[in-house]
Amino acid sequence: MESQASAPSLPSFKAAGHFAVNVLAASQQALCRRFAARAHDKFEGVEHAPGLGGCPLLAGALATFECSTQTQVAGGDHVIFFGRVRRAAFRHGAPLIFSAGTYGTHAPLD
Repeated sequence: MESQASAPSLPSFKAAGHFAVNVLAASQQALCRRFAARAHDKFEGVEHAPGLGGCPLLAGALATFECSTQTQVAGGDHVIFFGRVRRAAFRHGAPLIFSAGTYGTHAPLD
């Protein structure tokens, strides 16, 4: 298995100075799988708009957080990015959740 610290996209993330967090809707499972798979250009044919620093904001996302990178920390075979949220947006809907190897959505706690 490839280390995240050697992922082809890592140099771009390290140099960007900004990143975006897109919270996907339950209806966006195919999009989630697309970004989880290896591909040369994961954004080809994906509707998105540029956010701060040119970071991609995915169409249909339930929430977006546009961040400036504050620090990067090595964590095992990963690099963890910490950012300051500069802009955020949200809409109501069911979020897509991936847990224990499967997709789902939230269920209210009674």
